[in-house]
Amino acid sequence: MIHPIKHFITVTRHRNAVCRHCFKAGIPLRGLLHDLSKFSPVEFIPGVKYYQGNRSPNEMERELFGHSAAWMHHKGRNRHHFEYWNDVNPKTKQYEPVKMPLKFFKELFCDRVAASKIYQGKNYTNAHPYDYYIRGNAKKYLHPETAALLEKLLMMLRDEGEEKTFKYLNALKEY
Repeated sequence: MIHPIKHFITVTRHRNAVCRHCFKAGIPLRGLLHDLSKFSPVEFIPGVKYYQGNRSPNEMERELFGHSAAWMHHKGRNRHHFEYWNDVNPKTKQYEPVKMPLKFFKELFCDRVAASKIYQGKNYTNAHPYDYYIRGNAKKYLHPETAALLEKLLMMLRDEGEEKTFKYLNALKEY
């Protein structure tokens, strides 16, 4: 069944949550600009078509076709996704992760926390973003410094709470 209103509400709730987090992290402009490409036809139409409510529609599109055209479009336009930060190393001639600039790293963190909140709903705990990260294989595609800081912040969120973590994130000037 097609759910344009439900998908729109989910995307908007997510953007609003990311925006609130970005303000706490000291990057308000990144929050205001977050995920605007999700409203483009190439992302919005598959989002409606594969909407389930409890996970990204890109996962369903990927299961059906072996890839998600919406995700391919999204990750190429939104620099808060670590997948954007891969380039050919001039020495090795291989694609390798590049250290994310801080403002995009902060947005990445805000995005991960907000996504967990939206998809987990009332079952959300501060451990969910860390658990999701550990279950996935993102670490091997992240620059080592980016991965280390992301793990540190996700553990801080899990163990010490949102207020302390966002205060630390806001004060962060470089990594």
